[in-house]
Parts: sequence; C-alpha cells; structure tokens
Amino acid sequence: MTLAITIGILVAGGVYLMLQRGMVRIVLGLLLVGHGANLLLMSSGGIFRRELPLLQFGWGPQTADPLPQAFVLTAIVIAFSIAIYMLTLAASGSDDDTEEAS
Repeated sequence: MTLAITIGILVAGGVYLMLQRGMVRIVLGLLLVGHGANLLLMSSGGIFRRELPLLQFGWGPQTADPLPQAFVLTAIVIAFSIAIYMLTLAASGSDDDTEEAS
C-alpha cells in the first residue's frame, strides 16, 4: 500500500510540475513521472508469474526476476539523458515567456 501511495504522489507531483511554465520545472516533473513509472515497473515484476529461468539451478521463491530490473535500468539511463538534454536546451535558449510580443 505504501508503494502505491508513493507512486501516486510521484506521478501527481510530476504532472503538477510539468504543467508549470518554467523549463526547469518541466524537467523536474518529467523526472518525477519517470521515477514513478520505474517504481511501478519494479512493483509489477513478481516472480510468482514465471517459471524458473534455468530449471536445474536456483530456488524459485528466492530468485529475483531480472527482466523488470533491466527495464528500469534502461529507463533510468534514458530519463537521465533526456533530462540533461532538456536542461541544456533550457540553459542555452532564451526565455521567450517573459518577452512581450511586438
């Protein structure tokens, strides 16, 4: 239950930040939504749905499922690279929101 509440708070906070005008807030909101999605992926990867990966080795209940872990690791790397790219764009770009149209 605590994990579901944490995921909900992360996603809600991320959506709130992504609806703001500032580019840094949008990036932080994207990161929060990404972390919420990563927690959701990790919580959905139960070992009770699969058979043993190698039938002659290991114990079923004590073996961690590597597939959700690989998905989350890939998602972390992608979210980090997108955040760095967006922060670079925010730092190098001009602030068009405060200029008046002429």
